[in-house]
Amino acid sequence: MSVLVHQSTKLLVQGITGRDGSFHARQMIEYGTRVVGGVVPGKGGQTFEDSVPIFDTVAEAVEETGADASVIYVPPAFAADAIYEAADAGLALIVAITEGIPVLDMTRVIPFVKERGARLVGPNCPGLISPGRCKVGILPGQICEPGPVGVVSRSGTLTYEVIHHLTGAGIGQSTCVGIGGDPIIGTSFIDCLSLFESDMETRAVVMIGEIGGTDEQEAAAFVHQEMGTPVVGFIAGQTAPPGRRMGHAGAIISGSEGTASEKMEAFRDHGIAVAKRPADIVGLVREALG
Repeated sequence: MSVLVHQSTKLLVQGITGRDGSFHARQMIEYGTRVVGGVVPGKGGQTFEDSVPIFDTVAEAVEETGADASVIYVPPAFAADAIYEAADAGLALIVAITEGIPVLDMTRVIPFVKERGARLVGPNCPGLISPGRCKVGILPGQICEPGPVGVVSRSGTLTYEVIHHLTGAGIGQSTCVGIGGDPIIGTSFIDCLSLFESDMETRAVVMIGEIGGTDEQEAAAFVHQEMGTPVVGFIAGQTAPPGRRMGHAGAIISGSEGTASEKMEAFRDHGIAVAKRPADIVGLVREALG
């Protein structure tokens, strides 16, 4: 099995004719993802790469193609509306790559998506990949290999580094999910950990957190109480100064809350082996796999 996406996923690309949308649509198609349509208002009836039909609306695209997932490369000012449209059309999975969506917009989007039974990954995320099966977003497929380790991360580029280390050590991945680093996101660490715990192919999980907020501490408690699958952790931002934003909008330390040391201590207290450097994750995963 894989988590969230698989060989039969039928994907729409919202914003397929834009710079980022077109580039990554080609990458996903080359990887083997079933990109069944694009959505760009005003460009319905055209095709992308002479093979992918473009529709004016998501509803039209779903009706014509049977799509069950969408990835969004729409500019920030219009991305919230794109998510609304995808959820309203009945798509089960929506992956929002767009960075810079206003937080106030997301406070309205999240309940709308949940009411319609959809799952949102992101925004401001690299997407997800089930190696050898399906790639949705911007994760580089060439560094991934199929295997037994699930990866969930708030960081984008750090995700790539960890996957690269795992693959280089001969350790493949079941699914890798970048959940995004904004203050309000659609899919949490706990959501992904629960999915990995239910996946028979996933024998260990790497959880990559960063400074700011308490999501990692809550996830650590979930691991301790609910999971039999071993989890290995890493926290980015171990040298970050308090009160300064580092990278993601959610990566800011307020007072004593959200520090790397606090999160690492929570991991250890709940039985999660913690790596000091990304390269150290390989050894900890090997121990977890036995």
